Amino acid sequence: MTTDLEGWVVRAGSPSMKTWVQHTSADGKIISGTWAATPGTYHATYSAYEFVHLIEGEIIITPDGGEAVTLRPGDAFVIEADFKGVWEITKPVLKHFVVQV
Repeated sequence: MTTDLEGWVVRAGSPSMKTWVQHTSADGKIISGTWAATPGTYHATYSAYEFVHLIEGEIIITPDGGEAVTLRPGDAFVIEADFKGVWEITKPVLKHFVVQV
C-alpha cells in the first residue's frame, strides 16, 4: 500500500489517499489495484496511461486549459499519459485502476 502518488500536489483541503496494488505484470509494465481518497483538490501530472472504474464518490477532473468533467460511481474513463490538470474530489472516492507504465 502507498499513501501518495508521484506528480500529485495538494491544491486545496487536506486530502489523503491510499493505493493497494493487487497485480503487477511479470515485466512490470501493467499495474492494477484499488485507490481511495478523501475530499480535496490535487494538481496531477501523469506519465502513464490509466484506465479507471469509479466505484464510490465523485471527482471533477479539469485538464489544464480544458473543460471540467464530473465523474460518478459507475463511470469508466482513461487518463492519457501526458495529462496535466486538476482532480477535485468532492466525495470520498474508491476506484479500480489499471496503469500502463
